[in-house]
Amino acid sequence: MELRAVLVDDEQLARDELAFLLGQIGGVEVIGQAGDGVEALAVIAHLQPDLVFLDVQMPGITGFEVARRLLGQGASVQIIFVTAYDQHAIEAFDVNAVDYLLKPVEADRLGIALQRAARRVDAERTRDREGAAPALLNDQLERLVRLVEERQNRREQLAVKVGERFMLVQVEEIIFASLADAGIRVVTNRHTGTSNYRTLDELQARLDPDVFWRVHRSHLVNISKIKEIVPWFRNYILRMTDEKATEIPVSRTQTRRLRTYLKL
Repeated sequence: MELRAVLVDDEQLARDELAFLLGQIGGVEVIGQAGDGVEALAVIAHLQPDLVFLDVQMPGITGFEVARRLLGQGASVQIIFVTAYDQHAIEAFDVNAVDYLLKPVEADRLGIALQRAARRVDAERTRDREGAAPALLNDQLERLVRLVEERQNRREQLAVKVGERFMLVQVEEIIFASLADAGIRVVTNRHTGTSNYRTLDELQARLDPDVFWRVHRSHLVNISKIKEIVPWFRNYILRMTDEKATEIPVSRTQTRRLRTYLKL
C-alpha cells in the first residue's frame, strides 16, 4: 500500500530533505507541499492525502492549530508532527497512533513512523468498507496535541528575581529549586534568585516531570544536573553541578525511585 502524503514546513530545505528521505524509504508518494498553515489547510482539503507531515512551529497558524482545524472538519488523515524537541518528548509519543519526529529526521525513525501510519490508514480503509464504528484516531490526535502543547509551555523561560532585577532563564538551565525564607530559591549556573511562584508545587507543575524531580518536600532538582550521588545511611544525598556543589537530601519515599532510575 502506497501512502499519499503532504509535507508542511515553512522551510523549503526541510521539505526537500524529508521528501528525499521518503523517496529512499519508498511506499510514499508526495502529492503536495505547503509552506504555512493556511496553505496547508487548502492543500490538504484539495488533495485529501492519507498522511501529513506537519511542522509544529510556523508563522501565523501553527501546526497545532492546523491539526485542530482538521479535527474540527472531521478530516480522515494521519498526522506526523515534525519539529525540534528533546528526546523526552519523542519517547512520550512512542505508543501513540500518530507520531512525532525530531529534526533532523533520521531515516530509521522515519521508517517506524511510516509503518505506524500505514497500519492506521489500512485500519481506516477497512472500517470504511465494512461500515464499522469510527475509530478513536481523532481522540488520540487531540490528546497528542494537548500533550505537545503542555511540553511546549514547559520549555518557556522562567522569571527569577536577582537583587532588584528579574532575569529570564531557560527552564533547562535550572539546577535545583528549594524552599527558602524569601520564597522559592532557584539556582542556575549563572544566577541564583527567587522565583515568582509561591510554592514548589506551582513551580513543579510548570516543569517537565521526567526531568525535574521532587526528591524532598523542600527540594526540586533537575536530574540531568546531578554531579554525584552520596550514600547517606539508607538514603542518598545529591551533590549538584552548581559552583557550591550544593548537597540535597533525598527523602525516603523518593529513594526507591532514584535507585530504579539509576539502577543502583
